[in-house]
Amino acid sequence: MYEKYFEQIATEGKARNLRESTIHSYQFYVRSFLERMTKPAEELACEDVRSYILERKEEGLSAATLNLYNSSVRFFFRHVLHKLWNEEVVPRMKLDYHLPEILTKEEIERLLSATKNIKHRAMIATMYSSGLRVSEVIHLHYDDISRRTMRIHVRESKSRYDRYTILSERNLELLTEYWFACRKPRGILFPSEWTGNCLDVGSVNQFLKQSARKAGIGRAFSSHALRHSFACHLLEAGVERHYIQELLGHRDPKSTEVYLHVSNKVLMGVKSPFDMIGSDGDA
Repeated sequence: MYEKYFEQIATEGKARNLRESTIHSYQFYVRSFLERMTKPAEELACEDVRSYILERKEEGLSAATLNLYNSSVRFFFRHVLHKLWNEEVVPRMKLDYHLPEILTKEEIERLLSATKNIKHRAMIATMYSSGLRVSEVIHLHYDDISRRTMRIHVRESKSRYDRYTILSERNLELLTEYWFACRKPRGILFPSEWTGNCLDVGSVNQFLKQSARKAGIGRAFSSHALRHSFACHLLEAGVERHYIQELLGHRDPKSTEVYLHVSNKVLMGVKSPFDMIGSDGDA
């Protein structure tokens, strides 16, 4: 019923060089929106979108998810229906920001020990030791790993520009063990056993949760916690923030500054002034 609209979303997205994942996301959220509407798409107005989003908010959807609906339907209105979009009628919602989940070094070791599958263990180690997003590790190719310079070339970055990050010697040993054990892949470094293409993000998070349970890590966390832990542990080790920013591929320094809030201040040599009273002669 709505296929012509989804084809147009794809066409307009490709014309703007949007990622396939972004186009699919737009199609998904627009489909959910249209299925609840009681009138033709050509008759829809921003007031209809506002009512829909407020309705979904009452159903308990988060502000982040509602903003995805906002972005998707706005794209649909502007570039497919060619309707004006009124941000006063359909404003984006303020987000609640939460501190990132950080694993301790001991938990990282337990996680790796609990992961018996050599491919899964190599992927976890690569995400932690090099600060990669899960979407970046599943798109790694054999040629992206440089033994000579001890760097990893990250091509499929969220921010859409290439970067280099560090390659751990310990991780290189694990990657080498994996490579010989898994038929020496020359293209995609961690291909799907079923399709030979890139793994799905969901499957990575699934085996990560299984390993966490086996390792006795009770609290919930996602694959992104490995990247957060990489950054936080570097900060605690005294690495300057602008170097960490480059390794993570953050364009905005504020994205890196969040790790100051979750770092171990004791490891960074920061003492409370209360602990200094009496030790320096002050009364």
